[in-house]
Amino acid sequence: MIELSIAELVERFPGFRVAFGVIPGLALSARGAAAVEAYVAAVETEARRLLGAGEIADLPEVAHWRAAYRAFGSKKTSYRDACEALLRRIRGGEGLPRVLPLVDLYNAISIRHRVPVGADDLSLVALPCAFRYSRPGDSFLDGGQSPPASDPPAAGEVVYADSEKCLCRRWNWRQDARSRIRPDTRDALIVIQTLEADGPARLARATEDFAVLARDAFAATSRWAVAGAGQPVVRL
Repeated sequence: MIELSIAELVERFPGFRVAFGVIPGLALSARGAAAVEAYVAAVETEARRLLGAGEIADLPEVAHWRAAYRAFGSKKTSYRDACEALLRRIRGGEGLPRVLPLVDLYNAISIRHRVPVGADDLSLVALPCAFRYSRPGDSFLDGGQSPPASDPPAAGEVVYADSEKCLCRRWNWRQDARSRIRPDTRDALIVIQTLEADGPARLARATEDFAVLARDAFAATSRWAVAGAGQPVVRL
């Protein structure tokens, strides 16, 4: 049984919803890799048009996440949610990073639907999982540094964690190095997050995209459940 809880957060953030998914048996083919690259390229083109029409700060999805970050005490402008960070990269002319096909796919889905998306290698996750406030003893190995370095969360920070470690700091800012997707990952655990009023519809569109691409590119069938204020604990 694969379990996710957001129970600690929903009283303060009642609009928070998470699509929690598992994609088992990933098997990428050359044709699948080409399908992912085509999707990523199309999303980059869409994003450039979007960003050419206005400022990133004016996007309501960005404003909601900035307010949530401020609410738990993260005021530095260098700490942005994962989706905003990707939008800024595109605005700067870099395009989306090319890491691994599954990572490239979830980054593109994040941009297309303007939702933070993350994935972990299921074999490296100590279930159950939760979005919660940090606790004394929480550990985090910052994968954004080379080599990865210990950087435990601050008191009161929102984290995504399993039973042994933080999987992501500052809600959806940066992933722990110990569970990230690898070339030999076969089973992936996915989280897609929203704060907006249209969250259910937005999550439905994002998970549908993920399900179709997982089937076509990785020959894998995904399963999903959505956690929210009315059902803060979900199981797959």
